Parts: sequence; structure tokens; C-alpha cells
Amino acid sequence: MPNPLDLIRKLGHAMVERIWRLGFASRFLVAILAQSGTSFRRLSLTLREIYFGGVLSLLIILVSGLFVGLVLGLQGYEILQRFGSTEALGTLVALSLTRELGPVLAAIFFASRAGSSITAEIGLMKATEQLKAMDMMAVNPIARVVAPRFWGGVISMPLLAALFSAMGVIGGWLIGVVFIGVDDGAYWSQMQASVDFRYDVWNGVIKSFVFGVAVSLIAVFEGYDSVPTAEGVSRAITRTVVTSALSILALDFILTSFMFRGAS
Repeated sequence: MPNPLDLIRKLGHAMVERIWRLGFASRFLVAILAQSGTSFRRLSLTLREIYFGGVLSLLIILVSGLFVGLVLGLQGYEILQRFGSTEALGTLVALSLTRELGPVLAAIFFASRAGSSITAEIGLMKATEQLKAMDMMAVNPIARVVAPRFWGGVISMPLLAALFSAMGVIGGWLIGVVFIGVDDGAYWSQMQASVDFRYDVWNGVIKSFVFGVAVSLIAVFEGYDSVPTAEGVSRAITRTVVTSALSILALDFILTSFMFRGAS
């Protein structure tokens, strides 16, 4: 039978380690912000990371957004048909995407594709001692390697979320108007009348920006803090994907509770 004191000791040790890592990640974010001048003075560094993190993620974002819109159109039409409100299909699809599904799913796909890639790249640079070599040559690795990747993810995330939502709306239109036969004018007019820029579109942009900061920070931190071995890098990649997904869902609940409370 396990000793209760040992269980308490292990639990306390795990809690202290998590708190320590959270504090180290906060200091790491401050260091990134302090060294971000290089990312904007040498804009090519950031543009390169926007390409690798954002442009190369377009395929999975667009295809996923299209299929999510198709599913929303099918399910939404089935539900609305029970109440004789099939003309509101455009409203259902657009609000679902701009408020929740667009930012959340795009951030999760971004973490899976780009976040894991960032962690692997930085982790391998640490394992092969490239970061130490930069430090010995008086090149700050946070300014040269970490900050451009962080800002590339932060800038890419809102754009990818917007494209995801746009493709989802097109997917809903395809299944609802083209295949099922919902009135085309009703689909777009109901959507335009119901979607509010401030409470729906703008809040979705804010969500995607916050998710971009969280995912990018987790990705660069896990790569920079990884154990410099093949097993250590693989564990860091796993932590990036899992922690990013949980953080996105938790932040989504917190932001939603503040943004849409009392909204008409």
C-alpha cells in the first residue's frame, strides 16, 4: 500500500515544478518582448517565419474550414427545418464560425502544424548546440531565433482564423444553397443582418490574436527549454500540442465569458 506522505510529497513536487515552469515562461515572454526590436528592424526574419508558419499552413486551414462549413450547413439545416427557419442557415453558420469555431479550430490546427514545427526546429538547434554557438559569437539567440518565430505566429494566427471562417461560410453556402436548395438571397441577407461587427467579428479577431500569442509562446518556450536529446525534443513537441490545445480551450471559455456577457 503506498505511503500517503509519499503521495503528498510527489503531488507537492509536481505543483512546485509546474509553478516554476509558469514563472520561467513568464520571464521568457518578457525577454522575447525586450528583444523584439531585431524582429522588426530586420523584417525579413519575421516575414520568413510568417511564410513558414502561416502560408504553409493555408492548405490545412482552408480545407478544414470548408469541411467544417459543410458539416455546419448539414446539421444546421436539419435543426432549423424542425422550426421552419431554414432561411436563418447563413446566420447559424456565420455566428458559429466567427464567434467560436473559426478562432478555436484554426488555433488548434495552427498549433498542430506550425507550433510543433517551431518547437522541433528550436529544439534541434539546441540539441546540436547552434544556440550556444550563437551566444558565443555575441548573437542573442532569443533576438535572432525565438522572437521572429514568436511574432510570425502572432501575426499569422488572426489571418488564418479569418480565412478559416470565410471558407466555412462558403462551405455552408455550398451545402445549403447549391445542394439542398435554400434561397440564396435569404442565406446572405440573414447573415449580413445578424452578424454584428463589434460583438462577433471583432471579438473573434481578439480571440485569434490571444490564441496566437499563447500558441507561439508555448511553441518557442518548449523548444528553448527542451532537453537536448532526440527523446527530449519529441517530448517537447508533444507538450506543445497538448498544452496549446488545453490553453486554447481554457482561454476561449475565459474570453467568451467576458466578451459576450450581456451582448444582444
